[in-house]
Amino acid sequence: MKKNINFLDLGLQPLANNYIKKNQLINKEKKYRLKIGVNLKTKLVSINKPISSKIMFNNRYPYRSSKSKTMIESFKNLSILVNKKFKPNKILEIGSNDGSFIKNFSKKKVIGIEPCSNVEKITKKMGFNTYPKYWNYKTAKQLLKKNGKVNLIYSANTISHIKNLDEVFKSINIVLDDHGVFIIEDPSLLECLKKNTYDQFYNEHIYVFSLVGIESILNKYNFEVFHIENLKIHGGSNRYFIKKKQNKRKINLSVKIQRKKEIKYGITKLSTYRKFARRVKSSRKKLKNIFIKINSKNKKIIGYGATAKSTTILNYCKINNNLISYFVDTTKDKQNKYTPGTKIPIFKYSGLIEKNVDFIFLGAWNFKEEIFEKEKKFIKRGGKFIIHTPVPKII
Repeated sequence: MKKNINFLDLGLQPLANNYIKKNQLINKEKKYRLKIGVNLKTKLVSINKPISSKIMFNNRYPYRSSKSKTMIESFKNLSILVNKKFKPNKILEIGSNDGSFIKNFSKKKVIGIEPCSNVEKITKKMGFNTYPKYWNYKTAKQLLKKNGKVNLIYSANTISHIKNLDEVFKSINIVLDDHGVFIIEDPSLLECLKKNTYDQFYNEHIYVFSLVGIESILNKYNFEVFHIENLKIHGGSNRYFIKKKQNKRKINLSVKIQRKKEIKYGITKLSTYRKFARRVKSSRKKLKNIFIKINSKNKKIIGYGATAKSTTILNYCKINNNLISYFVDTTKDKQNKYTPGTKIPIFKYSGLIEKNVDFIFLGAWNFKEEIFEKEKKFIKRGGKFIIHTPVPKII
């Protein structure tokens, strides 16, 4: 495969989900150069030097999909659609996390794969058939031997985390029934470029997919996309409905429309990515200036949602605990720790923003509607939010 052409350098970055304990503050953090490139042959956009999955996904992984009302509703709505449209009797979820999707189905119907054992234990305790394994050909063969083929495979924000896409689709090919359906949900490269959301890139997000990029690899394994849904989740995601070519399902017009949109925007051209990189540099300067200006007026800024995305922004823009007093977060495994690289304290979200807080930096900007609804009192008393997309601004 032809080498990536680098177009964006986000500098030295820590592991995005490696939240620091107080007694670790004196330790030197390991950081990695985060460069992003495009392969003009496959049209895949990816991190230049991916980090080992075992370093990123382990028994200390903090992300919980159940902490977001938006995600819970999305999974519930999808499960209704899946049951109605595809009527599967055996479902596999790759990256089942804490069970927000699989809990919508009968325990007899579903199998979960979740390499982070601390999270996999949650679904195991709930009585679901889950495995603390990485998705690869060996795992696929074990599942096939034990459970037989499945009718539906679902994976949200996980396939983009796996370096070897050839092995991913080769493994799916042997497990999925010839008339089955494979559904992938991941951030949209088109929306990332349009909205300047460079924080979609962090060490776990090895790829940010476009339809044309996905199609280049699907074709090798006898798969094709037959339908696409554009979602608002995570700042703009695509839900790809995929089938084997021998499956006679008709290809929906949505696929042609998406492909046309991507090509028209310039997803196949190197110049598009270079323009994006210039906008990212401009965004860094504007965002830092907003923080400096507010700080000069002795106004208090806190962060809301110590996300993996915010790790990229904070470290790239060099925004540290001199500019943000602290973060609030609902995830227990992040509370009473510090943000990776920038060492900003993270406290438990109590449901009430302190009266002396003037500005909130939205680390979880992709859930801003949900947050605005929760923080009506803060807004009513004149509180303002700082956001970096599509351009840094105060809202």
